[in-house]
Amino acid sequence: MSRRARVSPADAGLPDGGRRRTPGLRREEVAVLAGVGASWYQWLEQGRDITVSPQVLDAVARVLRLTSVERRHLYVLAGLNPPALESETASDHLCDGLRRLIDAWTPFPAHIMDAYWNTVVYNDAAAMVLGMRPEITQNCLVSFFTDPLYRSRARSWAQNAETVVAQYRAACSERPGDDGFREVVAQAAAASEEFAALWERRDITLGGPVRKEMEHPLVGTLVVESTQLRVPARPDLVIVLHTPLPEADTAAKLEWLCSPEGRRGAMYPVAG
Repeated sequence: MSRRARVSPADAGLPDGGRRRTPGLRREEVAVLAGVGASWYQWLEQGRDITVSPQVLDAVARVLRLTSVERRHLYVLAGLNPPALESETASDHLCDGLRRLIDAWTPFPAHIMDAYWNTVVYNDAAAMVLGMRPEITQNCLVSFFTDPLYRSRARSWAQNAETVVAQYRAACSERPGDDGFREVVAQAAAASEEFAALWERRDITLGGPVRKEMEHPLVGTLVVESTQLRVPARPDLVIVLHTPLPEADTAAKLEWLCSPEGRRGAMYPVAG
């Protein structure tokens, strides 16, 4: 009822919408616009035990102009499996806030990927430690297998490769039939026989913490743990934070790399 009151007759495109004094839509009007019976819609609002389908709920959600979160809640109220959240229109505040988050994570590496693992943005520490830079393929799966700089530094590359591929298959399973995932997989398979072989194993795992051992040309061994985080308001994005583990004095080394002295040293890198 509260969602009906939020939509004006004029906004719904009703012929007398501009002349109506009462705010919101009547039940009968929602039923007509959604293509369902008036009695059935009344029973839906009353929470009666009736048969509902995703198609009908989507029609009601469209008429009531529900957000992705509200549409998902409607499914829950109706006793159906809720659909995946969709990304709402991104605000400048949200995008700026995510950028501030990964910048504040410096001196530890952090970056943001989209659903296909395309790089959206990364902080300075990710550039200095992981070798993230504009001239490489801007997809984290493809660059894992094809970037010689990253591979020369990643001492744990071989043991992490299986996990990376299994995590990407899990990401694919969330959106079956999505051509975007197929394109990335095809690109990675064409560029790397190692990826193609691992992909054929069909292993799958969730995006949990991954231990990474790096050998940096300026500071030596670094041991970090990467963690993937989701933002409810932007389910199409994944934040990847790298936390130093209490080994090899990693935290102090990362702090030095991001210091003025370390940044000057990075201008003249030693070959990895």
